[in-house]
Amino acid sequence: MTKTEKDMQGETMRVLVAIDGSEPAGVAVDLVSDVSWPAGTEILVAEAVESGAGLFGGPWPALALAQADSLEAEIRAEAERTVQEARGRLVRPGLSVEAIVLRGRPATAIVDRARDMRADLIVLGSRGHGTIETMLLGSVSAEVVDHAPTPVLVSRDRQIKRVMLAWDGSSCASRAADLLRTWSIFAGSSVRVVSVADIEVPWWIGFPEPGSPGLMPIYLEAADASRRQHDQLAREMTAQLQAAGLSAEADRRAGDAATEILAAARASNAELIVMGTHGRTGLKRLVLGSVARNILQHATCSVLIVHEGSSQALAPGMAKTHRPKGR
Repeated sequence: MTKTEKDMQGETMRVLVAIDGSEPAGVAVDLVSDVSWPAGTEILVAEAVESGAGLFGGPWPALALAQADSLEAEIRAEAERTVQEARGRLVRPGLSVEAIVLRGRPATAIVDRARDMRADLIVLGSRGHGTIETMLLGSVSAEVVDHAPTPVLVSRDRQIKRVMLAWDGSSCASRAADLLRTWSIFAGSSVRVVSVADIEVPWWIGFPEPGSPGLMPIYLEAADASRRQHDQLAREMTAQLQAAGLSAEADRRAGDAATEILAAARASNAELIVMGTHGRTGLKRLVLGSVARNILQHATCSVLIVHEGSSQALAPGMAKTHRPKGR
């Protein structure tokens, strides 16, 4: 047993598994079933059901709305069967596994429940049933990622043994790295630390004419400096993970961050990408969260998103209830 495993024996976690009866949700349950959760971990399987007019997703005739109660009862009964079946797949000695059917907009209900139970982690599926659709993120999953007070694991694979850490030395990436070092569920995983050097023309050289003889030397110097910086970043984080008892290796790349991280994940057959994000919503998210958004949309493996303002600043089981930045 490694030092990391010994140090984390006493930890417990609170995990919310959000499902909807779809095939991707089934993958999420399979993933949770495969994970070696610490003894005492509490797992809640939840499905949210709209109520009233929300069942119809838009304006409907009065006759349809009059039947909303009976329709909701049927949907809730089916949801109850779904969560109980999922619960049965997760029950094992040492874990507390419960199931619940929530009422309301799915994304809102999931986020609210995670906050109420002080969850350490939300696990949910990505949208899609076909080859193309499986590479896209559903609207509910996207909204939960945006607003959850805790890390969110969007599942596309059934295991998390081969892990990739997207590392740039930022505070939000540091929170993601902290989970790898401190969560016992990663004790048996191998980690590839990917740091991507930005080799675009630096803004401080101004706007010289194309072909200017002064441009290329400055560009090459800046590109070399960026490569050296990210070489060092990758090596240092790899050493930290190894010191924590994990199997880790460094991988420095150059180019567009999202493109290179996705390429590295495919090349190494990664089962999970772990990355931090500023977690801001609205217009700022389009700029500050663009890398995370692209990876969430196009990754073919699972992705664990850790917000900079995530409540997972503390050890598992000790998350505080608060709103992340930007809400």
